[in-house]
Amino acid sequence: MSSDGGGSRRIRWLLGFGFFVQGFRGFPWLGANFFLTDELRVNPSVLQLLQNSANLPMVAKPIYGVVSDAVYFFGQHRVPYIAFGALLQAVSWLAIAFLARSNVSILALSFYLLLSNLGASVVEVANDAIVAEAGKQKSASGELPSFVWMASSLGGILGNLLGGIAIKTFSSQSTFLVFGLLALLQFLVTLNIREKSLNLPENHSPSGGGGIKSHVSDLSRVLRKPEISYSIAWMALSTALVPVLTGTMFFYQTKILNIDASLLGISKVVGQVAMLLWGVVYNRWLKTTSPRKLIAAIQGTIAVFVVSDLLFVRGVYRDLGVPDSVYVLFVSGILETLFYFKNLPFTVLMTRLCPRGCEGSLMAFVMSAIALAFIVSGYLGIVLASFVEVTVDHHSGFAGGLAVEAVCVVVPLVLTSWIYDEKEGAEEKSKKKE
Repeated sequence: MSSDGGGSRRIRWLLGFGFFVQGFRGFPWLGANFFLTDELRVNPSVLQLLQNSANLPMVAKPIYGVVSDAVYFFGQHRVPYIAFGALLQAVSWLAIAFLARSNVSILALSFYLLLSNLGASVVEVANDAIVAEAGKQKSASGELPSFVWMASSLGGILGNLLGGIAIKTFSSQSTFLVFGLLALLQFLVTLNIREKSLNLPENHSPSGGGGIKSHVSDLSRVLRKPEISYSIAWMALSTALVPVLTGTMFFYQTKILNIDASLLGISKVVGQVAMLLWGVVYNRWLKTTSPRKLIAAIQGTIAVFVVSDLLFVRGVYRDLGVPDSVYVLFVSGILETLFYFKNLPFTVLMTRLCPRGCEGSLMAFVMSAIALAFIVSGYLGIVLASFVEVTVDHHSGFAGGLAVEAVCVVVPLVLTSWIYDEKEGAEEKSKKKE
């Protein structure tokens, strides 16, 4: 009993710190956005292109998941990958911090941002696999996904709050240095943790093999299950079909409305606080609610917020006496994080459906599909911005672009039956038995 309790505490420490650091990534990325616009003078479309292209390593998560399931280092197959990913992030951000002092090129910056996200994706795959594995134990039941969600949100809150202050007080380059040192600390801390002390369940391939080929076969078999494949397809489509205009909104807020870095940082903090509260609310009152109902409700809420952004750009709230800064502070940050609210109930659903031995591979595939959907969404946003002729100097078509975005958010609600409902599944099984 004490051994299980000690393992549970160590899991919470490892994952709590790990997810906190990953949430804190908003700190250097806020600095990167300002560095790109203020120092390198990129336009809205180029900014959004770089933001989304930097996430390309996230698409390869299934590969990292299969490898982490099958390839062990010194008898461990989760902790070493966390340490390796943290080291990659430390090297990348520290390199950017020192290169930013000279005339760094967009190409060099893009390379290190890609390398950083490669490290982040490896860490996330290993962390998600531990959550899925430990989540099958009674000692770390459904509360663990909510716990790591809240740890990540807390990191996001502090990262964005301190990011705005650091940029305004020092420079955007200071955020690169601080996060690089934090990632280095995560690397050193992780090196001192032995995987056996976590008391994770034995990871055996369902097909009986232990190699990469066996795990690829297992993943392929799992993805052929309708309850899993259709649910993942809906999650991906509900994001990929929406052409987001994040780069354009960033330019509109900072260049047209002259919102400063500290206020923008606090706006993101508001969004992260909303994520934290969502984790608490879900853990206390909504764990037994159907994931399908929750996810559909969140999608509908996103549509309402996008329409609100449309009214904001049209100046409706300004005419009603609401200052632009107040809207940006309390609404914009929440909308930015609302797209991620769906991930919590969906991750819990996938954890329940995932067969033992495929946790790393399946969760990596899920996160990869979501990451790819966000990239596609960002690229479609660039196309939409070009179509409505939004540039650095002209934002007249911005409202029209937001109207298109709102319509695209609503469309996936027609297909919510794709999301697996456990009660419906149980009823179908009972009918077949009869």
